[in-house]
Amino acid sequence: MSNSALEKVRAHAEAGLRAREQFFAEQSELLVETARTCAVCLAKGGKLLFCGNGGSAADSQHLAAEFVNRFKLERPPLPAIALTTDTSIITAIGNDYNFNQIFEKQVQALGSAGDVLVGISTSGGSANVLAALREARRRNMTTIGMTGQRGGEMAGLCDALIAAPTTDTAVIQEVHIAAGHVICHLVDHFLFEAVMELNPYLQESEG
Repeated sequence: MSNSALEKVRAHAEAGLRAREQFFAEQSELLVETARTCAVCLAKGGKLLFCGNGGSAADSQHLAAEFVNRFKLERPPLPAIALTTDTSIITAIGNDYNFNQIFEKQVQALGSAGDVLVGISTSGGSANVLAALREARRRNMTTIGMTGQRGGEMAGLCDALIAAPTTDTAVIQEVHIAAGHVICHLVDHFLFEAVMELNPYLQESEG
C-alpha cells in the first residue's frame, strides 16, 4: 500500500476526530436541549419531520428509521417521517412546480403546530430545505437545523442550530450522524428512562 494512500486515511481520520471532539465539547448542552424539545413534541402527540439533499437525504432517512424502529432501547415506535423517500411526491412537485418546493409542500401537507422539522444542509443554503424551514415556522412548528461551520441562511430560520465545526462536507456529515445518534439516545432517555425529568417541560409548554 502506498504511503500517500495511508496519509489520506490518517488525514481524514484526524480531521474527523478533531471535528467530533470540538463539536461535543462545545455543543453537548445544545444536543440535550434539542433532544428534550423533540421528546416534548413526541410526548404531546407530535411528530418529527426530516429533510435534506444527497447525503443529507440519506441522513434524514437514517434518523427517521431510528425513531420509527428503535435506537438502542426496546420501546414503542415513535412518529418520524423523512420527506426524502416518496419519489412520486418529489417528482410530481418538482415537475409541476419547482424542485425548491419538494419539502415545503410536504410540510404543508404533513406538518402541524407543535411538530418538529429537522432540516439538514451541510452548506446551510439548500433552497428547498430553507423553504421547508420557512413553511414550518409559518405553521408554528419547531425548527432544528443541522449544518456546517458557515451556517448559511439556515441560521436565521432555526430555533436550534447544530453546526459541525468544519467546512469539509464529508466530515460535516460524519458529525451530523453522530449528533443525530446522540439525539435519538437522549429522546429515548427522556421518554422512557427519566420521564419525571421531562414533566416540568411538558407542564411549561402546556402553560
